Amino acid sequence: MTTESVEKTLIVFKPDAIQRGIVGEILTRFERVGLKIVATKMIAPTKEHFYKHYEEIGKMITRRGQDKFDITLEMMVQGPVIAMVLEGVEAVALVRKLVGTTEPKSALPGTIRGDYSHMSFGYADGEGKGIPNLIHASGDEAEAQQEIDHWFSDDELYDYSVLNEKFTR
Repeated sequence: MTTESVEKTLIVFKPDAIQRGIVGEILTRFERVGLKIVATKMIAPTKEHFYKHYEEIGKMITRRGQDKFDITLEMMVQGPVIAMVLEGVEAVALVRKLVGTTEPKSALPGTIRGDYSHMSFGYADGEGKGIPNLIHASGDEAEAQQEIDHWFSDDELYDYSVLNEKFTR
């Protein structure tokens, strides 16, 4: 019996990824491993929207403190974001592996953060700024479902077939 399953996960291209013009390069990495885009939109969420995302779902204040939350919130409202739902076999873990660790300085070469960002938590903390790490990726299946429900309505999620599904299902 296989333990693999087809999952959906949320990614959010943060303002720094959009402002640098590297969304296409990053998105290509997800598509090349066989992940399918089932929802996408560019939006400028309110602070309330991000509060629900980062605290009510992600428990950021609880885990990292109010100061880190406030800095992150200010960074996230600096421009629009692109939210996407990706689908594929074990999509949550696969996306996390491709994105790399949260701190860009510690992210391995070959990961999105390892290749496209460089800042350390220490430097960002010393400067009192958020860490530009390009992309948000859901942490686990339960978080992914809550985040998808927060960012997208059911009628914004699409079900269609792509060629590689012939080989992965």
